[in-house]
Amino acid sequence: MKWTGRFKNYGMAALRKDLISGCIVGIVAIPLGMAFAIASGVKPEYGLYTTIVAGILISLLGGSRFQIGGPTGAFIPILLAIVMQYGYENLLIAGFLAGIFLVLMGLLRLGALIKFIPRPVTIGFTAGIAVTIFSGQIGNFLGLRGVERHEYFYENMKEIVLRLPSLNIYSVLTAGICLAALLLTPKYLPKVPGSLVGIIISTLAAAWLFPGKVTTIGSAYGAIPGGLPGFHPISLAWD
Repeated sequence: MKWTGRFKNYGMAALRKDLISGCIVGIVAIPLGMAFAIASGVKPEYGLYTTIVAGILISLLGGSRFQIGGPTGAFIPILLAIVMQYGYENLLIAGFLAGIFLVLMGLLRLGALIKFIPRPVTIGFTAGIAVTIFSGQIGNFLGLRGVERHEYFYENMKEIVLRLPSLNIYSVLTAGICLAALLLTPKYLPKVPGSLVGIIISTLAAAWLFPGKVTTIGSAYGAIPGGLPGFHPISLAWD
């Protein structure tokens, strides 16, 4: 059988590399997807489902041989605002309609219009996302309990200050170990993904050194369902 298109000249060596990279991306994407779901104000299993389904669709329908699909933090502030104002069901509707708009923009070749967007706007948008995500993770880094999410930045900062008495030193140590792995791995092991090392080392440290002292996904949100969710149509209405 002779491969054509993007599978032209595809052999066992390429398959072996794809399997290794797929395993690494999968291991990193699972906790990353759940973390982004939590930061967006929804249950962690929703991020897990999205990571699985979107990853498969991107791989099957994407146009590049070297494309990797995974969770992105860029939409966290947008998704969180929609969830807080309109609820999860309306978030699904917004995502569905956004997908339709993206398909139409692709068919109409509107992607070239991005070159007219001012560079300061792009940088400001990216910096704003970084600040929003960073501020949203301070509470988790410090292990604070009872932190409520608010729509505005200063309200979230006030919430963190009010919850400082509940600081968990074990959470800080675990997060510090992961952060150190992220910073040191590229320097000393450039061929090894730092995020993968950080996840493994910090998880082992929390399990062995601080058993029962650090909040986990299971203790905070309950057991993750073992199967895929039941599919049901989105209830669209003109309002």
